[in-house]
Amino acid sequence: MTKQLFPLALGGLGIGTTEFVIMGLLPDVAKDIDISIPSAGHLISAYALGVVIGAPILVALSAKFSPKHILITLMALFTIFNFLSSIAPDYYTLMLTRFLSGLPHGAFFGVGTVVASKLAKEGKAAQAIASMFTGLTLANLAMVPLVTFIGHHLHWRYAFGIVSLIGIATMLFLYFWMPKQKALRTVTFKEELEFFKTIKAWHILTIVSIGFGGLFAWFSYIAPLLIHVSNFEEGSVSYLMIVAGAGMVVGNIFGGYLADKKDPIKVSILLLSLLVTSLIIVFFFSESKLLSIILTFICGALAMSLGSPINMVMLKSAKHSEMLGAAFLQAAFNVSNTLGAFFGGIPLVFGLGYNYPALVGAGMAIFGVALCILFLKRYNM
Repeated sequence: MTKQLFPLALGGLGIGTTEFVIMGLLPDVAKDIDISIPSAGHLISAYALGVVIGAPILVALSAKFSPKHILITLMALFTIFNFLSSIAPDYYTLMLTRFLSGLPHGAFFGVGTVVASKLAKEGKAAQAIASMFTGLTLANLAMVPLVTFIGHHLHWRYAFGIVSLIGIATMLFLYFWMPKQKALRTVTFKEELEFFKTIKAWHILTIVSIGFGGLFAWFSYIAPLLIHVSNFEEGSVSYLMIVAGAGMVVGNIFGGYLADKKDPIKVSILLLSLLVTSLIIVFFFSESKLLSIILTFICGALAMSLGSPINMVMLKSAKHSEMLGAAFLQAAFNVSNTLGAFFGGIPLVFGLGYNYPALVGAGMAIFGVALCILFLKRYNM
């Protein structure tokens, strides 16, 4: 982690906190603004929709400016909309502010991915990208549990207020520590879009949308899995989520290291294959408390280890469209989140156990492995 990369990691910390903290505060939000918990769950979907829509649009609008100015502007929008979330008077206003808060998310990571790769020493681009995502992993490890605790015991609105403070700090560090760079766009926007008229571009996005959905099929239902299958007490789940967060921190670093040493698409095949194996083990052996703890760490690690390799695949493929490609990739991650939660929930609708979403996740990850192998054979990166 260099001084230049630190503001990107800090921004990732804020983004990761606001994205995931709402999940633990849904009952508090629902009670305070007098709505049902399922209705409160739509706030999560509103944020994800903002990410998908905002990522390509904001990058397209801003690519002609200096990356430093783009990142500061995106973080300013992020800060303002999270502050508005903290004072939203009713459900519909909160829904709107959560949607708006999601708009800068993908664009920040999209621009940040390219900036991090440019700032990296030769042969360490993936590790630089992993440094940026360190903030996202630390959010899951420490910040989300801490802010959830504060929001639950004081008021849920404090959570978004804290995120706003992180946003302000990020802007300051970006201003003082981020070096000035020329605009990253070297071609017209129309020429940038040419890459997204190719099968190759949508092949990468499909790998993320479906293959990576496997880990979200598991993660979306991890709490009931641990409670009803592994027989942990409800109060233990928050501590077990820290175990998953610790795995994410380790996996993020490991994935960046591997992607710099080996062909990133081959690394993606390896990591997705390990995810398939781990999720199958989750399905069969989650009744063991000890194995559940170990598997929670391993699956958390594999979840985040995939980020840097697939970003490198996109950067190497999307010549002259790197920033837009990285932004679209963030949108695809949110699509995978939605698809994973949806398909993972289907067995539960039919009354099957909470270990079945992991089996669905393994199936989605297998599809991701097949797509990666096809990509390797077709494009031989």
